[in-house]
Amino acid sequence: MRIKQLLIGITASVIAVSSYVEMAIADLKFPMLVYRTGAYAPNGIPNADGFVDYYKMINARDGGIGGEKILHPECETGYKTQVGVECYEKNKKDAMVFQPMSTGITYQLIPKATADGVTVYSTGYGRTSAANGKVFKWIFNAPVTYWDGASIAVRHILKQNLGNIKGKKIALVYHNSAYGKEPIRTLETLAKKHGYKLMLLPVDHPGQEQKATWLKIRKARPNYVLMWGWGVMNQVAVKSAASIKFPMENFIGIWWSGSENDVLPAGQGAHGYKSLTFNAPGSNYQVHKDIKKYVHDKGEASGDGSHFGTVLYNRGLFQAMVQVEAAVVAQKIHGTSKITPAMYRDGMENVNLSAKRLEELGFKDFAPPFKNSCENHGGSGLAAVQQWDAKAKKWNMITEYMYGDSDVVQKLIAEDSSKYAAEQKIAERCN
Repeated sequence: MRIKQLLIGITASVIAVSSYVEMAIADLKFPMLVYRTGAYAPNGIPNADGFVDYYKMINARDGGIGGEKILHPECETGYKTQVGVECYEKNKKDAMVFQPMSTGITYQLIPKATADGVTVYSTGYGRTSAANGKVFKWIFNAPVTYWDGASIAVRHILKQNLGNIKGKKIALVYHNSAYGKEPIRTLETLAKKHGYKLMLLPVDHPGQEQKATWLKIRKARPNYVLMWGWGVMNQVAVKSAASIKFPMENFIGIWWSGSENDVLPAGQGAHGYKSLTFNAPGSNYQVHKDIKKYVHDKGEASGDGSHFGTVLYNRGLFQAMVQVEAAVVAQKIHGTSKITPAMYRDGMENVNLSAKRLEELGFKDFAPPFKNSCENHGGSGLAAVQQWDAKAKKWNMITEYMYGDSDVVQKLIAEDSSKYAAEQKIAERCN
């Protein structure tokens, strides 16, 4: 009996020591706020799978980041703001960075993360004025913001009309939340500048009921429809547009309204639909080959692996890559692999993803280069237009990456961030 107890004790000690060693090695914590359930799961799942597969690949291929393994605990939010805040509070200890994957959650985390000294990286979403690093020290939204996106969509429309859209009608169908309301200020400013008439059409969560919205569109006959939607809202909107025979080439979604999930349910009716994007579709990149070799071929794919190479999966790869690169940069800056959350922030602020560096990371021609700085947390401001080919069931890039109206966008960012700084009594930095 004593020998048995002794063996049990030794075994427990070995397990405890092994666990301690694993925790000591795996000390770069990248918590994931996900929604694999609920109304937004069809879009949340592929995005989360991209994150996880990239982290697993880095751990397997490179032994982690500078020898430190990545921990990526998931916390299910269901896209609910309060639950997202609870997930943050639960996981914030020793966290390097949070990716809220929700503009509503991001708004709530900005003051909390700033006080806690934790980086928030809201990739192409969240509060647009957080692009001003002089005010928002801990918040990053590179490579492009919603206000960039709104002005890029208008620029695309201008090009289609030889630079003159005076008197045209543009409708905005938007998720009735902080996310959907984000582009309104920019579109109103651009309406004054270019003389178009703006229709605002909110769609309540989760977005399944849109009959009244599309009845208004059928009656008003806008020349173009822009969409800031997410999840099932996108699917219903594309189907509804097709049902009233709205010209799909004049229907343009933001980059979160341009995945395969958004168009496939409408079948041939979705043909010609457009959306903005800041990353390429497809799986013919070195990063995909590495993930297949080090993750999928070993039976360790996140989920069932069916989302591999889709738009939102690829976006998850891109988001995870930037977060990992920030850690790499932080380790170089501070000369240690065991970085702190404050050191990680320094890395994110000095990320420089040149074309050469993107190629080194397996992302050649996958996305336009960008870099952060003390003043600029919003990246390059570049996005392209992609169009859905329903016959081939694929997205095709139909424009080069382009800038929006930087004069308008930068003025709005300066105004909004200055107001926030005054409210929060934040002294601007970077001087």
